[in-house]
Amino acid sequence: MLDKIFLKQQRKRKQQQQHKQQQHKQQHQQQHQQQHQQQQQQQQQQTQQQQHRQHQQQHQQQHQQQQHQQQQHQQHQQQQQHKEQQQQQQQQQQQQQQQHQQQHQQHQQHQQQHQQRQHQQHQQQHQQQQHHHHHNHQQQQQQQQQQQQQQQQQQQQHQQQQHHHQQHHQQHQQQQQQQQHQQQQQQQQQYVYVCTCII
Repeated sequence: MLDKIFLKQQRKRKQQQQHKQQQHKQQHQQQHQQQHQQQQQQQQQQTQQQQHRQHQQQHQQQHQQQQHQQQQHQQHQQQQQHKEQQQQQQQQQQQQQQQHQQQHQQHQQHQQQHQQRQHQQHQQQHQQQQHHHHHNHQQQQQQQQQQQQQQQQQQQQHQQQQHHHQQHHQQHQQQQQQQQHQQQQQQQQQYVYVCTCII
């Protein structure tokens, strides 16, 4: 009987031990599976992070490209503005040149008109004096008229040759000198007139 009881107990112990071993094996397998699952999850997280970083990098690159395009567009606009400014400056220069030419022409026209008026006035004076003077004195007046005409021709030649502003000033001085010379001639004519009257 004792042997039977002992055998039963041994069997129970073996079964218990086997049961424990199985539990231990199952726990070990479960732990191993959990570790493996954790490793997979970590890998997935790493891949997701890498993908997220790549996406950020792509977004940054796109943003940089957009900025670069905007800069090129701005540079192009600046170049166009610079070209427009140059064109405006050229137009202004051309307008200034045209104005300068117009002033130059007006100045010449004014001088010519001034000379023509002087010439007409001198002719009128000579005609009045010719009506009252002696025949000999008329010859002197004709000679003086010829001298005046020669002087006017010289003035016109000077005007044609001289084009600059400084030379215009010289013309003005020459005209003043010629006017003084003509006034002296008129005084001589008056003197001659008095002499003829006394005679």
